[in-house]
Amino acid sequence: MPEGLRRALECGGAASSDHDLNPEIVLPADRRLRAAAVLVPVWLREGGARVILTKRASHLAHHPGQIAFPGGKIDAGDESPEHAALREAREEIGLPSAQVELLGRLPLHETVTGYTVVPVLAMVRGDFVPLPEEGEVEEAFSVPLAHLMDLSRYRVERRLWRGGWRRYYVVPYGPYYIWGATARILRGLAERMQA
Repeated sequence: MPEGLRRALECGGAASSDHDLNPEIVLPADRRLRAAAVLVPVWLREGGARVILTKRASHLAHHPGQIAFPGGKIDAGDESPEHAALREAREEIGLPSAQVELLGRLPLHETVTGYTVVPVLAMVRGDFVPLPEEGEVEEAFSVPLAHLMDLSRYRVERRLWRGGWRRYYVVPYGPYYIWGATARILRGLAERMQA
């Protein structure tokens, strides 16, 4: 499995965006994007590799209840996107950095909320009991990597947003509705794994 992930990083590829499926949306050339980083943690387990995700707390002002990677904005004190992603994973789900092997960066992803996200692909080894930070995270859970790397499990859905239809990827898993930026980043990884 580690070799497949490393090969996926070597594929390169263009940046992705929440706007990929909505070419009619014209983005202002002078828009200012904020920097963020997320950890894409592939947890090596006996029964097969899994990806650790979070369900954001329902009381949050932004993206309440949505499924997300551990991560957030890059702070002034962060040395790099990798440092920010590890810090956020430690704060949000109690993931010890010593258990994480950073593999590399996936292509940038621009969100509809004005962030440029650096997805940092990593492997997590050993036992780990997630400790969700109550203020931000309602739940931490994992999804089989095989499920997320199967392109046939992805579909395009749409919803009304700011007076128009917005299309986006979804990759449901059990009770979890994985969509938007998280699904788009995972689909990009799946495309690279199959290249």
